[in-house]
Amino acid sequence: MTQDEPRTNAAGTTPQSAARRVQSVKGTKGDAAREARIKAALKANIARRKAQARARDEEESTDD
Repeated sequence: MTQDEPRTNAAGTTPQSAARRVQSVKGTKGDAAREARIKAALKANIARRKAQARARDEEESTDD
């Protein structure tokens, strides 16, 4: 193998094709407003799921 030939792994593919690399989007890392929105959405989603679980548990206990 020469330096001009791409290296292959055990699967016979080049390392670049084996794992695609996503280029970072400029200006999003450390965006405080975006992180705050995501955190708020996550908290709301968890609260909604907990409320649904409580409603299911109450419904099951009243069916007896």
